[in-house]
Amino acid sequence: MESFSTLYQRACKRKGGEQALKHLLGDGKHNQQVAQLTDDRVLSAFSKKIFQSGFVWRVVEQKWPDFEETFFHFDIEKILMMPDEMLETKASDPKIIRNFTKVKTIKANAQMIFEHRDEQSFAHVIAHWPSDDIIGLWAFLKQHGQRLGGNTGPYALRALGVDTFIISRDVEAYFRAHDIVTGGIQSKTSLNAIQQQFNQWQTECDLSLSQLSRLVAFATGDNHIQAQ
Repeated sequence: MESFSTLYQRACKRKGGEQALKHLLGDGKHNQQVAQLTDDRVLSAFSKKIFQSGFVWRVVEQKWPDFEETFFHFDIEKILMMPDEMLETKASDPKIIRNFTKVKTIKANAQMIFEHRDEQSFAHVIAHWPSDDIIGLWAFLKQHGQRLGGNTGPYALRALGVDTFIISRDVEAYFRAHDIVTGGIQSKTSLNAIQQQFNQWQTECDLSLSQLSRLVAFATGDNHIQAQ
């Protein structure tokens, strides 16, 4: 497998130099801010990514203020008190995206947050999850939540500010090209191998997982930019 230095230098060439690359990588994530989030914001982020999955993200974004109003601004206790009949009625509201299967995940994931938060909040739990086992957090969300498997959970975590890599098409292509992944991308074996490689790169640099994830994508595929 390539060293961080090799990966970084190739990304610099593709993106027009080191300064351009640093701009594209952005700032590293700081989970301390995540810990300050209230659980309603976590549920809102989870729900938004679930609705965006397989749908036009822009449309979901435009309708999200109506989702907030319809679902009590994702207040956990209020959501859990809703009878199934009320949930079904809300799912037919034309102001939101009428998908009852996805609407039901709002209550299910509210239950997960309620049951698994610590003495402070669920946000506190995810903010203090070890970064060298971020796939463990993905697995936790998939097991205890609804429709948070695949890339939905990681994208929701990224939206909340949690430092996590994303297995985008470019990232997957990179790991397959280097024979780190040969089977299903979401298999336990594949995810463990990918996590271990990100952990190794972090010992060689001071970049966050989010930055490293972008770096892999920038160093892969047809994305050259001529240096100025």
